[in-house]
Amino acid sequence: MSDLLFASYPLRPASYAATLGRTVIVIPHPDDEALGCGGLVALLRQAGQPVAAALVSDGTMSHPHSQEFSPAARRELRYAELRHALAVLDADETDVLYLGLPDSQVPSNGPAFEAAADQLSAFITVQQADTVLVPWRRDPHPDHRASSLLTAAALGRLPTPPRRLEYVVWAWERAAPADLPQPGEGTGFRLDISSVLAQKQRAIAAHRSQLAPGTITDDPSGFLLSEAMLAHFAQPTEVFIEASLPL
Repeated sequence: MSDLLFASYPLRPASYAATLGRTVIVIPHPDDEALGCGGLVALLRQAGQPVAAALVSDGTMSHPHSQEFSPAARRELRYAELRHALAVLDADETDVLYLGLPDSQVPSNGPAFEAAADQLSAFITVQQADTVLVPWRRDPHPDHRASSLLTAAALGRLPTPPRRLEYVVWAWERAAPADLPQPGEGTGFRLDISSVLAQKQRAIAAHRSQLAPGTITDDPSGFLLSEAMLAHFAQPTEVFIEASLPL
């Protein structure tokens, strides 16, 4: 169902990226940036627009039973993969905001949530962002939904919030009808990324721990991106929804 809906969205040219200005990407886990909006990031950089990244979770739960890689080692591995992917996309890999919230348990409220919203709001202000990229508000992963709420809280602290474009990751695979954008929630469109698709694929490949055969091999239950999932992100378009209503 999601495929049919997203395929119906109008196509915007690659040149649209230049209109977004200075951009901050909010990333629930390392690899979401390459999967959901890697093409747009590459186009933004080609257009000379600065792109900065804010990573919400610590990324440690993809292989939680590994003995060879401790939680701290998994965190540093995934942070390094993120920096590699950002460098491939020509985004700033040296000034990433690491919020360090627990993978698979990103809070949707409470003191840690409020503190992270303060940090994210300050980061968006320092970056002078014109646009924020954030996961679709009902993307079917709890950390993605929490990251959307966190971003909304951060933007609500600003006197003049930037534009918010929402990208999809798990909605391709797991979305129930109620998870998908409903009338009045935003304007959906597809962006032509054909000119930078190879660059996006290299950024995805930077996340080696998430791709078979993986680099963490002592946790058979660990997460790896499936071929079916990856096929959605080998397309020459990316899907976005520009919010028209606040959360």
